[in-house]
Amino acid sequence: MDILFDNIINARDLGGLTGHEGRKVRSGLLLRTAHLHDASDEDISRLQNEFHLRRVFDFRSLSEAEFLPDREVPGATHHLLPTIDLSAERMTEQPIPQEAFLDLERHIVNYSFYPEVQQMASDMYPSLIHSEYSQLQYAAFLRLIVETPEGAVLWHCFQGKDRTGWGAAFILAALGVDRDTIIADFDRSNDAYRELVTRLNNNIIARGGGEAEMDVVQAFMGVSTKNFRNTLDLIDREFGGMTSYLRNQLLLSKEDIHSLRKRYLE
Repeated sequence: MDILFDNIINARDLGGLTGHEGRKVRSGLLLRTAHLHDASDEDISRLQNEFHLRRVFDFRSLSEAEFLPDREVPGATHHLLPTIDLSAERMTEQPIPQEAFLDLERHIVNYSFYPEVQQMASDMYPSLIHSEYSQLQYAAFLRLIVETPEGAVLWHCFQGKDRTGWGAAFILAALGVDRDTIIADFDRSNDAYRELVTRLNNNIIARGGGEAEMDVVQAFMGVSTKNFRNTLDLIDREFGGMTSYLRNQLLLSKEDIHSLRKRYLE
């Protein structure tokens, strides 16, 4: 369910989705959004008083968080959990400079014509899933949710789509939500960024670009639901399925999953 804030975009409540044994996810407790830097005073008040927010999980890099720091929400603890290991990326040739990521909209059309960026867009989700660093960050995210006894939790990255979308996928899978529903939730971020993607794709077409270049824009400025679906298949092939991935890579025990379902399903 979408949440209409003043200045927090791509915001929704996972409440109402169907989980284990047909039980519904409780509303008002599991929130996913874009960053909180531009949140209005009213937005902050709602998070504090309407949702009783207890934890904010920020999946951005340190430079992203410093560039647009989150506004504080009284009563909530902020956890910076960068889910991409930029130190490892710096050991290889990075096709997009880190500073460009801070204003990607201005640069992405140019970079979309680079073959290495086209490959980077295709590899983005598998790289996240395979990275032990990323696994540990998401494991910490899930552990802290398990340890939150009451109130809402909120997680976000910059646009609230890719890194945030994987966080939602993991918590929804733990709650027993089926794959098609998880994919549909992931895809809904495209509603928030459809106009932006269309405008950038028109620029690509005007410059003689085609499907490969538009795939880059879709991956970086919207979400690539095709790549997401393919990466879920990869989890099945290489890790034995999402349940095994949650237990072995993200360190969720059967008891943890039981606790999450008890708290977040009705």
